[in-house]
Amino acid sequence: MNRPEIVHESVHESVHESVRESVRCYVALGANLGAPATAFGAALKGLDGSLGVQVLACSALYSSEPFEASGPPYLNAVCALNSTLTAPALLGVLQQLELDAGRVREFHHQPRVLDLDLLFFGQAQVQSPKLTLPHPRWFERAFVLLPLMEFEPSWVTPAMLKGVEDQTISRLEPEFPLWRSKPPQP
Repeated sequence: MNRPEIVHESVHESVHESVRESVRCYVALGANLGAPATAFGAALKGLDGSLGVQVLACSALYSSEPFEASGPPYLNAVCALNSTLTAPALLGVLQQLELDAGRVREFHHQPRVLDLDLLFFGQAQVQSPKLTLPHPRWFERAFVLLPLMEFEPSWVTPAMLKGVEDQTISRLEPEFPLWRSKPPQP
């Protein structure tokens, strides 16, 4: 099946359209249809295989009930990566990986085979119709806060955790890590 290509648009004058110095980014992964762990593995491989992207690590997997939605439970994680892409270009890569996995966008908060949300792009603050950074609701979701704490515990405050304590989430103990960093090539 042919899928439409993502069109990249400039979202903020401070985010350049050219390749740049490496930036630490965090991406949330979520899915509640199909085989989520397999979709995550394919997405991480696709990300790491993209020019200008290096996946560094992935959090543990978490199971959560749908938030402001219906459907089966979600599998969630957060990955850390470095990128020399611009924020809009990285967003385009994420959206293409979602399309490649079979993601459809028929209505808001629908069940999905893969959801990749750009949470943080270094310290960038972007407001546009296509992209908002940091992600505008990252601190309202247990399925982002708990995995993100594995990388950046100081970013998650007790007040944030208190605000999501009614959201059902549990950490899963997988048989193997979702992502293993490769040693640098000589």
